[in-house]
Amino acid sequence: MDETTTSAAADVVATDAAPEGPHGYASDKAAYLKRMRRIEGQVRGIARMIDEDVYCIDILTQVSAVTKALQAVSLALVEDHLGHCVVDAARQSPDEGAAKVREAADAIGRLVRS
Repeated sequence: MDETTTSAAADVVATDAAPEGPHGYASDKAAYLKRMRRIEGQVRGIARMIDEDVYCIDILTQVSAVTKALQAVSLALVEDHLGHCVVDAARQSPDEGAAKVREAADAIGRLVRS
């Protein structure tokens, strides 16, 4: 990874302490990693296109594809979170369930605004 990618990754910080144990995406971890590696390759391709002075619209088309791919990963993670983390918390207690629902709603809000 280059310095910019490393810096951007370091900027992503959990707002609350993450619960211990497997996360909702654990069963699909390999698939998520494969998708993210594909997206990473697409982003490198966009950088290469810029370096090679490719036509603006062609670059924007690729940016759109990467954006859609990231949105698809985000939606899948939301679904996994709701189906695993929120459901498990709700089974433990109404308060824990409500806290996880609020956490999910906040995360969805951030996704919608991005």
